[in-house]
Amino acid sequence: MVLRVPKAELPTELRENMVGQLGQVAEPVEVVWHNPAVATSNLEFSAKLAAWDAADESLKSYAHMAVAAQVGCAWCLDVGYFQALNQNLDPAKASQVPRWRESADFTVLERDVLEYAEAMTNTPPTVTDELHASLLDRLGAAAMVELTAYIAFVNMATRNNTAHGIRSQGFSDACGIPLATRAETPGVASTA
Repeated sequence: MVLRVPKAELPTELRENMVGQLGQVAEPVEVVWHNPAVATSNLEFSAKLAAWDAADESLKSYAHMAVAAQVGCAWCLDVGYFQALNQNLDPAKASQVPRWRESADFTVLERDVLEYAEAMTNTPPTVTDELHASLLDRLGAAAMVELTAYIAFVNMATRNNTAHGIRSQGFSDACGIPLATRAETPGVASTA
């Protein structure tokens, strides 16, 4: 797949900031910069999401990767794995998110969050009352609201990137452990 919208030229300061944070410029920003208002709003909301602290960061990181794997957003999965490493998550465990159902690495809570992320991502969503209530009971209302909004935003980002043909930039190459590929599931996009 190739980019369906060419990269736009970013302002120098933004380009330098991204290189300082990620080591390179993120292609989704370059593509969306054709509409600076959209790009700026996206960047600002992403920064606000990063400041939320009611839900555990590792749960949000795993949820992000689960959504990316399900939607088929290679860029989000790539950068999500890279960010998990930078959040001091176990890279061997994080690498298994695309195959979490087959992995014994995840706790019951993590598995339920991964299931919730996938259920929110399904079209139509398949979140059950039981799963939601169970997570609400364990996480509390503030964290549940945050986790749900976070997963919703990740769905927007993954679908935006996929629609524009944005692929992996190799961020996860720094992780040292290959990222697992998603098991084939009927009706669900594959990242392979």
